[in-house]
Amino acid sequence: MRTQTKGKCKYCGKEYTKAYMLRHLNSCEKRRAVLNGEKGSKKCGYFELSIYGKYSKQYWLLIEIRDDATLKDLDSFLRDIWVECCGHLSSFEIEGVSYDVTPDEDSFWGEPAENMNHKLKTVLETGMKFSYEYDFGSTTELMIEVCGYREGFRKREKLTLLSRNNPPEYLCDECGERKATAICTSACMTAAVFYAMNAGKRMTAARRCSCQFVILRALASAVIPEAKNIRISLCRIVTAASKVLP
Repeated sequence: MRTQTKGKCKYCGKEYTKAYMLRHLNSCEKRRAVLNGEKGSKKCGYFELSIYGKYSKQYWLLIEIRDDATLKDLDSFLRDIWVECCGHLSSFEIEGVSYDVTPDEDSFWGEPAENMNHKLKTVLETGMKFSYEYDFGSTTELMIEVCGYREGFRKREKLTLLSRNNPPEYLCDECGERKATAICTSACMTAAVFYAMNAGKRMTAARRCSCQFVILRALASAVIPEAKNIRISLCRIVTAASKVLP
């Protein structure tokens, strides 16, 4: 049975599992103090969303987003923090309706999808559960639950990250004892060594500690981007200290 991952509350820093964090956020004194101290001339609504991998539920996010934000805003956030790699297509499925990033207007295959310009308050309700897919060829699948709704002063930021899972720890596949410092999502040592697992994909990973990690010479000089999101930060970026095959 997979161990549940914990995350930290944005406001007080305490660690809880996702289920308990949802309850904690409603009673967190520091969060309540922040909300009570907010001021403004306009008010709006905020949805509280729970986002997690369909097949890898140890990866999760809890966010608060303005109800006048669009599905496109939510799509952009998910791309930035988790799923983006090469500008693939994406889609939400809400109550039987598809909302695509670039909908096809051709109705030959049935009812065409809607675009993502819809405001959340026009398509979401508290208690609703819907899905998100990125890259229809090798799909990353996420589930999203609308856990709550509140009214408050309108903030400049459309979205606030309330909590996210701490990166899971893996043991090295070679020695079985040391903490893994790199994750390979491919059976062969290809360029996939430079990327961590997508949050929702079902993948097996070869994991090695730094003393065992090997890459092909052809890849040794590849330009490696800085780790900026959870997809990449789950593994250690390859460095000059990594071993290279002769």
